[in-house]
Amino acid sequence: MYGDGARSLQDEFDSRRLADRLVELTLHNELDDGDIELVRDQAAVWVATVDADGWPDVSYKGGGPGFVQVASRTELRMPVYNGNGMWRTLGNIRDNGRVALLFVDQARPWRMRVHGLGTVLTDQASVAEFHEAEAVLQVNVARVFPNCGRYIHRDGELSAFVPQPGHDTPVPDWKRLPVLREVLPEHDPARTDHASDDHTSDDHTRTDTAG
Repeated sequence: MYGDGARSLQDEFDSRRLADRLVELTLHNELDDGDIELVRDQAAVWVATVDADGWPDVSYKGGGPGFVQVASRTELRMPVYNGNGMWRTLGNIRDNGRVALLFVDQARPWRMRVHGLGTVLTDQASVAEFHEAEAVLQVNVARVFPNCGRYIHRDGELSAFVPQPGHDTPVPDWKRLPVLREVLPEHDPARTDHASDDHTSDDHTRTDTAG
């Protein structure tokens, strides 16, 4: 999960213990029930790939709720509709297979990342499963990890967790969990914050994990 660059920054900011604990608690190699529910609720996903020159690329994909199909706990299928004809996203995947998906659930709020190996399907049988699709992206799941929705803006308003002058930034719920609180960086305000009821929740459904 972590390269040399991430490790050096974790050490600089005293977050190596937290980073390792988050991997222990959140990283999994197939979709769980909560992941599947989240995917089936979404009408958008961000798709990241790497091009032939090594440049990262990211593309927004939208459709109807649940347009990303959960074929199994280890496979997702997504229709690709008519576009600008560049075929960069799927072209990159054909070149090296690497793909990452970011799902953002604004209602909960919650985020989930999926890393996997992609296959571009253009055969008639696969494409016919999705109305007006031109191709299908099949993703074989390699790893899944969630992120708390602390900085997701909702209903046209900035998240309460975005630092603002003259405003006390609340501590997210997940940092109060003993299993995570004990490995927080020494300078993190949550280490000394003991509030339990008077705070703003960053996650209404899955405070057992964080990112």
